[in-house]
Amino acid sequence: MLVARRERTIEWGDCDPAKIVYNPRFFDWFDNCTGGLLEAAGFAKRWLLENTDFTGIPLVESRARFLKPSRYGDRVVIETQATDIRRSSFDIRHQLFNGGELSVEAFETRVWTGRDPKNPDRLKSAAIPDEIVARLKGEKTPG
Repeated sequence: MLVARRERTIEWGDCDPAKIVYNPRFFDWFDNCTGGLLEAAGFAKRWLLENTDFTGIPLVESRARFLKPSRYGDRVVIETQATDIRRSSFDIRHQLFNGGELSVEAFETRVWTGRDPKNPDRLKSAAIPDEIVARLKGEKTPG
């Protein structure tokens, strides 16, 4: 499976009064990393919106294990990959490393969506395009 990596430095505004990262910040970062995974696969959101019936990948489930605190000034690395890809949904694992140690492990389930042909104001799950599945799996595709 394709692994996308992002580095970030923990900033002042990321921390709570206990001087550690405020837990909701992690979920914001992980959401951005999911988009980064699609970009690493070669599919920027703008391109998907302009060239396909794609409308988004809503989050339908998430959970995390917090193993080690991260503090202001720490440099962390987040590794993101799809772990299971089904017809219209897929699972993501995010691993945040601080000082080379796993600090947070988070899991998401996302649904690939397009416009509902019966009601264009609504979203409807759609099959994930084969080329996107292949690239998320780390397979080479023509073109």
